[in-house]
Amino acid sequence: MTPFNRSGAVLAGLVLAFCAWSLGAQPLPVAKPEQVGMSAPRLAKIGEALKKEVADGSFRGAVVMVARKGKLVYQDAVGMQTASAKMTPEAIFRIYSMTKPLVSVAAMMLVEDGVIQLTDPVSKYLPGFDKLQVSVPGKDVSGSTTYTLVPQERQMTVQDLLRHTSGLAYGEITQNAPVKDGLERIGVFRKDMDYEARNVAPAEEIERMATVPLAFQPGTTWNYSLSVDMLGRVVERASGKRLADFLEGRLFKPLRMKDSGFWVPAAKMPRLAESLEKDRFAGRAFPLIDVSAPPKNDSGGAGGVSTAADYLRFCQMMMNGGTLDGAHILSRTTVKLMTSDHLGNFMQQPMQPGELLLGTKGYSFGLGFAVRVGDGVAGVPGSAGEYMWAGYAGTYFWVDPKEQVTAVLMTQAASPQRAYFRKLVKQLVYQAITD
Repeated sequence: MTPFNRSGAVLAGLVLAFCAWSLGAQPLPVAKPEQVGMSAPRLAKIGEALKKEVADGSFRGAVVMVARKGKLVYQDAVGMQTASAKMTPEAIFRIYSMTKPLVSVAAMMLVEDGVIQLTDPVSKYLPGFDKLQVSVPGKDVSGSTTYTLVPQERQMTVQDLLRHTSGLAYGEITQNAPVKDGLERIGVFRKDMDYEARNVAPAEEIERMATVPLAFQPGTTWNYSLSVDMLGRVVERASGKRLADFLEGRLFKPLRMKDSGFWVPAAKMPRLAESLEKDRFAGRAFPLIDVSAPPKNDSGGAGGVSTAADYLRFCQMMMNGGTLDGAHILSRTTVKLMTSDHLGNFMQQPMQPGELLLGTKGYSFGLGFAVRVGDGVAGVPGSAGEYMWAGYAGTYFWVDPKEQVTAVLMTQAASPQRAYFRKLVKQLVYQAITD
C-alpha cells in the first residue's frame, strides 16, 4: 500500500479503519487528506497529543475520527480500552449526553410525520405536566436563601424540551434545593452515580417528575437539564414504541449504526471501554453507568452507547442535510431548523452552552445541538453555523458545514479536564485544513 504521504501515524490509523470494518461497510469512504484539502502530517499531531495524555495518565485511551467532504481522512485508536486490552476503533463507549442529539432527531422525525408539533404542550403526552410549580429562590431577613413555590406562567412545550428551556433541571447541576431534593427523592438523581436516571420505569418516571418543581419558568432560561429524558418519554407516548426500538428502526438500522443503543449485549461486552480507576486531576474515581443489561427506561439524556464509527455516520447524515447512503432520515429544512439559534437575545443564560461544554462563550442552542453564532467570540476554532455536543464521560463531536468537517472523539474519562481534551482535538483538526 502506498502511504498517503510521509505520515506513518495517519497511515496506521487508516489501516486500522480497514481492519476494523473488514467484515462490513466502512463508516465513510476513505480519502487521502490532501485530496480534500487537509494535511496528513498535521493531522498526525492529534495522535501524538493524545498518546502523550495517555502516557501522562489523563485517560486510559481514546478513538478519534475525522471526515472532510464526506471522506474519512483520519482515524486513530490510542492507549488502552481496559486495563488488559488495547484500544481499537471498534470500542464501544458510554456516550452520556451525546444520546441527546439522537433523541432530538427521533422527535423531529415525529414532527415530520405530523404526529408531534414543536408548540405542543408537553402535558399532551405526559400527564401532570400541566400542573407543575416553579421553585423561586429568595432571601429572608437574615440573608439565608429561601424558596417559594409559584404556579408556572405557561406550560413547557416540545420545543422547550429540545432547546433546554423547559424549566427542568439536573440534580447534579442545580443549586435550587427543593428541585435537587425532589429529583433525588424520585430516583433520577443519585449522589453515588452521576447522570444515572435509567432505574425508574417510564410511566413511573413521568408520574414522579410531575411532583418535582421546576427551577425556572418555562421558556425564560436556558438551563441544561433532564429535558431530553422527558423528550424520550414524549417520543414513546407519541410513537407507541419503546425509545430504543424507535431509534433502532428509524435511525440506527437505516444508518447502519450497528453498535448503538442503550445497553451492550453480552457478546459485545469485551469491546466496552472503561475509565481509569482514579482521575489524576480530581484524585478520585468517576464511576460510570452499568450498560450490561437493558435499563428500566431508555434515558434519552444520558443512557446511550455507541462507537466512533457509528456516531461519525450520524454526524455525516446531519452534514448532508438529513441523508446518507440512500437513507433519508430528515429533510434538509428540518436539519436547518434544528441547527439554527433558538435562544436569540430573549432567553436568560446563566451559563452559555459553549461555557458548559468547552469553557468558552460563542455558542447558542438549537434543537438538540449547541450552535456557533459567529466565526469569532469562541475561544476555539470553528465557523458560524457549526453545531456540536459532548458527553459526561469525555466524548465529543462537532459538525462544521462551512468547512465540511465532521469529527468524533471517544474516551471514558469523566474528568474535570474533559473540556481541555475536546478543545485540544478541535484545534488540531482545524490547523490541518489547508484549503
